Amino acid sequence: MSGILEGKRVLITGVLMESSIAFHTAKLAQEQGAEIILTAFPRPTLTERIARKLPKPTKVIELDVTNDEHLGRLADVVDEELGGLDGVVHSIGFAPQDALGGNFLNTPFESVATAMHVSAYSLKSLTMACLPLMQNGGSVVGLTFDAQYAWPQYDWMGPAKAALEATSRYMARDLGKQNIRCNLVSAGPIGSMAAKSIPGFAELASVWDSRAPLEWDLKDPEPAGRGVVALLSDWFPKTTGEIVHVDGGLHAIGA
Repeated sequence: MSGILEGKRVLITGVLMESSIAFHTAKLAQEQGAEIILTAFPRPTLTERIARKLPKPTKVIELDVTNDEHLGRLADVVDEELGGLDGVVHSIGFAPQDALGGNFLNTPFESVATAMHVSAYSLKSLTMACLPLMQNGGSVVGLTFDAQYAWPQYDWMGPAKAALEATSRYMARDLGKQNIRCNLVSAGPIGSMAAKSIPGFAELASVWDSRAPLEWDLKDPEPAGRGVVALLSDWFPKTTGEIVHVDGGLHAIGA
């Protein structure tokens, strides 16, 4: 039986560690029949080392989503490697240290602007850079952390994720006519590179121990990766502008 991504070509960002959701997305995508290409920044060599642990060899290209030159050449590089795209995975987020860890009221706009550019606007810029390769439609899937709430220590990454969620909805509106779906997976906390950059991450993650209806494992990114792969597949042909929660059900629980 063929996999649910058989024949699909997918670009995946954000593979930095074997413990990341992006790595497990890449692994599952290959196992489900996809050809993939990875992007990396600022250290492509790190991603190249991690990529060796995937089931099949894959090319890694350098991509800074805030760099217009990188974005401008992306389509040509990917086209040469894969001949087109059916899916894009946005697993990119960054905020300077003074925008995290309880410093919300004192964060300068320059740091807020960086967080917004890298974490939210890049969903649009990455998708537009890939758009010439998606002539037959496709699926764009991003990763968010539930922006309905103010989380401990998360500070300006919260508004950045809210902007990401709004950006995804507007992209769903404007790209639907080209049969391109845009959805997000809202994952529970994972002990990834992104988590390590958040001061007081353990305090934030501890909420899941007491409130999530389904047991949540900080060390298991695979459930979120499965959610991403499902949205990349043809099993959600008329779903767009959606946020699928893969968080053990915590989003549904008030207290």
